[in-house]
Amino acid sequence: MKVLVTGGAGYIGSHTVLTLLNSGYDVVVFDNLCNSSEESLKRVNKLTGKTIEFVKGDICNATQLNTVFEQFEIKAVIHFAALKAVGESTEIPLRYYHNNVHGTVCLLEVMQKHNVQNFIFSSSATVYGEENDVPYVETMKLGTPSSPYGASKVMVERVMADFAISSSSFRGISLRYFNPIGAHESGEIGEDPKGIPNNLLPYVAQVAVGKREKLNIFGDDYPTTDGSCERDYLHVMDLAEGHVAALNWLNANDQFKGVEAFNLGTGNGVSVFAIVKAFEQATQKPIAFDVAPRRAGDLPAFWADADKANSQLNWQATRSLEHMMIDTWRWQSNNPNGYE
Repeated sequence: MKVLVTGGAGYIGSHTVLTLLNSGYDVVVFDNLCNSSEESLKRVNKLTGKTIEFVKGDICNATQLNTVFEQFEIKAVIHFAALKAVGESTEIPLRYYHNNVHGTVCLLEVMQKHNVQNFIFSSSATVYGEENDVPYVETMKLGTPSSPYGASKVMVERVMADFAISSSSFRGISLRYFNPIGAHESGEIGEDPKGIPNNLLPYVAQVAVGKREKLNIFGDDYPTTDGSCERDYLHVMDLAEGHVAALNWLNANDQFKGVEAFNLGTGNGVSVFAIVKAFEQATQKPIAFDVAPRRAGDLPAFWADADKANSQLNWQATRSLEHMMIDTWRWQSNNPNGYE
């Protein structure tokens, strides 16, 4: 079975491509490399001993997408290709809506043209917004996220739901996940953000390797255990396995039509201070940090209820926080400048 993975050269995409290949799927990667490197795919080739078909292109370009579907017999699509920085999305919202929403519509239109019905969407916990209580459960109504990034994910989920009503054969899964961290245990592939990292652990790792002077922790006066924000951190390989579990579920349920949402998370909130301490303990690397003012839009704490994924997809996050820290450091110390 040949699977198209958009954004497959990126952080989560490359780990999912590796897991797909090791699970017996054939993979075509479609990526414009705006926030990723083709080197990740070369390393996945090396790790798996299997070949990835790579096409450089943009999901907003229907002509390029059509060419891929004409060239390859695609049976399913896993869609990662999105801009993902919450702060940046407030500065350039039109670019986020164009890429994340319009790009997904382009992709779905081309899929419809070529009669490809199986679609797995890389969604986010941000779709629950500020109104819902934790832990987040899939039956909750979609919320009003505090950023254009989060809003774009909500819009795509609504597009999927409306498309499923109009198309009796569409089979969509929305995977809502939380904070993926870590790297493949080989240390060959990992998170390589362009410029200043937007996420916590890559910043911590860059401080440890000497690329950054110190970490800023935004707020220590939240109503949490230690005053810092709490998030549901899961290992990127657990997350990658969740995507394969979702694809396997689609393949095993021929009669399914419509859209289903699944949370992928550990079900536990971990604070920023706890992440820093866990990294220091696992790596014996001290992390310099300052406490800075709160950031606009940051919620105090949220985490997943992953019971639905556990029971229906037969998926569970199994790797420990220590495992996440060790794998992150192996990647960063072996690749201080990322893929460059």
